[in-house]
Amino acid sequence: MTAIEILTAIGGTKSLATLDGFARTVWRSWGVREITDEQAQALAEAIEARKREVRGIDTVAQRAPHVTALAKGRERSSHFPPKRKAVRSPNRRASIERRRLLAASSPMPPRLSSQFTTGELAVLRLVADEVRTKRHCSLTLGELSARAGVGITTARNAIREAAGLGYLTIEERRRDKLPNLSNVVRVVSHEWLVWIARGRKSLNAGRGSATPLSPQGGGSKKMESTDKGSKRTYFGERVSRAQHSQNFRPKPKTTVLDGAL
Repeated sequence: MTAIEILTAIGGTKSLATLDGFARTVWRSWGVREITDEQAQALAEAIEARKREVRGIDTVAQRAPHVTALAKGRERSSHFPPKRKAVRSPNRRASIERRRLLAASSPMPPRLSSQFTTGELAVLRLVADEVRTKRHCSLTLGELSARAGVGITTARNAIREAAGLGYLTIEERRRDKLPNLSNVVRVVSHEWLVWIARGRKSLNAGRGSATPLSPQGGGSKKMESTDKGSKRTYFGERVSRAQHSQNFRPKPKTTVLDGAL
């Protein structure tokens, strides 16, 4: 095709794919010296200008009208499925309070917890609780994020960061031609495991070591008040302030006269 033919075809094109084909033809012709440098530059500029005009009209309705008709018959505005809406907490204030509460409940030793954010600590608290009861955590990222009051990205970052530091391991459970199962997370840090075991012992002690009630109905021994002989007592008996002042009157000062025996 000559430069004039290509320029005429560009003006009547309504497809971006066809314009891309013309661009390849132009530079192929320029490579074999069928058109000059000035002609190749002018055709390239014409193609780019035509692309800006065609972008507004090159839609699915123009390129595939049967797809648009089928979508309208199914009461759908587009052939493609709608985008999934981002998951948001219905009560953001409650989520923030739950996140701070979990992070402040000492999920791991201070030396380890100083390396994570508040949201990540809330997620790791849930992981520690699962490890305490089941020896591993198989909750999904959605469950962890919902319970901790954080986003899925924060939950994923917490697990990956802890695994990268060597505090836990992640076991993937992939299935062929089926949805994958949730990952199994196991704590391997000795320091963290000791911290979790100490929390288990404290929990069991708080549940099973309650002091039995005495037959008198009290939970502890009643202590009677003792009298340590304050200034308001006289011979072990309580006396009033008036009696106290009478019984304990100050003695008169005696002076030794010169020459008295």
